[in-house]
Amino acid sequence: MRLPSMSQPFLLAPIAECAPGPPGDQVRLAVLGARGVGKSAMIVRFLTKRFIGDYEPNTGNLYSRLVHLEGDRVAVQIQDTPGCIQVQEDCVQVLDSLSRCLKWAEGFLLVYSITDYSSYQSVQPLYQHIRKVHPDARTPVIIVGNKADLLHARQVQAKEGLQLANELGSLFLEISTSDDSQGVCDVFQYLCKEVSKLQHAGSTDRRRSSIIPRPKSPNMQDLKRRFKQALSSKVK
Repeated sequence: MRLPSMSQPFLLAPIAECAPGPPGDQVRLAVLGARGVGKSAMIVRFLTKRFIGDYEPNTGNLYSRLVHLEGDRVAVQIQDTPGCIQVQEDCVQVLDSLSRCLKWAEGFLLVYSITDYSSYQSVQPLYQHIRKVHPDARTPVIIVGNKADLLHARQVQAKEGLQLANELGSLFLEISTSDDSQGVCDVFQYLCKEVSKLQHAGSTDRRRSSIIPRPKSPNMQDLKRRFKQALSSKVK
């Protein structure tokens, strides 16, 4: 697997799409995978409910939206990464240019196309690199087999995706971005919830560690007893 060198960093080319108003929590997601697996289409489907089939190869757009998550309004940022991953014989030193994105994000979608076996092969190296940057196993990673409507062109069986997800300890789903808007929404909503849970757990831990134990109040009976003992010793 090889990433061509990039003359400019691709991370965080912002698109000002966040609606006005005070945001709640902020959730940062990254969508990774090989070229042509439908990453951009998935993101746009989630944010706009529209399906657009063809995209120019992107250099890494950052999409920002306020979305409703279980009654709360959450600011979600989704990093769309370049689809320039190609599986080759050597799989070493290929993901360095993604490191900034991986450090920035808090939750990840690893996408492959069920019609492209090489895109499926790129999932495991991507996952391993995520875990190098985020060794905490609680960092949520979801493996998504896209283009489930193209069954006649299937190269990756559902059981292969499920087996890989089980080996990596991740959730696995097959979806069709073109046919199933709700399926796409469910994937992103679930990932947002998992990141939000992790954020709240972390903030609780920080609050607990910052609390200084309150000194115990003096025992008045014990103080009276000691005072009487001191008086009696003086009288003697």
